[in-house]
Amino acid sequence: MAYKRVLVTGASSGIGAAAAKAFAARGARLILLARNQERLEQIAGNIREGGGSAEIVVADLADSDAAGEAAKTVLDRGGPPDLLINNAGVGRWIPLIETSAEEAQAMIAVPYLAGVYLTRALLPAMIEADSGQIGFVSSPASYLAWPNATCYIAARHAVKGLADGLRSEMKPHGIGVSLIVLGTVETPYWEHNPGSRENMPETNQTLFPTLTPDEAAKAIVTGLEARKNQIVKPGLFRALFVLNALFPNLVASQLRKASKRAKRKA
Repeated sequence: MAYKRVLVTGASSGIGAAAAKAFAARGARLILLARNQERLEQIAGNIREGGGSAEIVVADLADSDAAGEAAKTVLDRGGPPDLLINNAGVGRWIPLIETSAEEAQAMIAVPYLAGVYLTRALLPAMIEADSGQIGFVSSPASYLAWPNATCYIAARHAVKGLADGLRSEMKPHGIGVSLIVLGTVETPYWEHNPGSRENMPETNQTLFPTLTPDEAAKAIVTGLEARKNQIVKPGLFRALFVLNALFPNLVASQLRKASKRAKRKA
């Protein structure tokens, strides 16, 4: 299924920018949403230079009023999107004891509450259209837990709950909901969230290779066009999620052993 009008949040860099360009290359009209107007204009300009169509909406989705205004702008410009990709996300991988209250609130605000605010504001028009697709970009932290990333993990579990619950609600309306679970992607996220890479569990790069933004975008496009409920890349994570469901203590033990910081303290 090809989408005509696609809204991507967190579209100013990394996964969001790559996904926007990938959908534009397939003929979609893009709506790019993020806080940084300069970077959004640069991405939109790149898409237009390639013959695509892109417009920007500047908003801080952590603010419910700003999210509502952004949704109104989108609807006023052309009605509901065929595809909404909730990709905006923040949060460092650090121990709970090192996480300030403000930082914990920010991690819940974006991606979880940002997804709630924008999706809720667009849903009435999407339901009226009786069609559409909604994607929520997350990480293996939606299924797994490891040391020294507690608030990040909690926020991604919340995103999974949001996607699963909304999928059930939207079934009668013909609106699909996808949870997009991506492994490590080499993006500016790591520069903007110091300390996170040090708390990443060690993995076998042959089995769980680090993705480029373009590889992540390809998985997103392919999965959403197929309207899959879950999109997982690298695919071997699926087996790990099943193993975790069956033997959670075993998986938790192995993730603790793979924790770089835990190893240094042992």
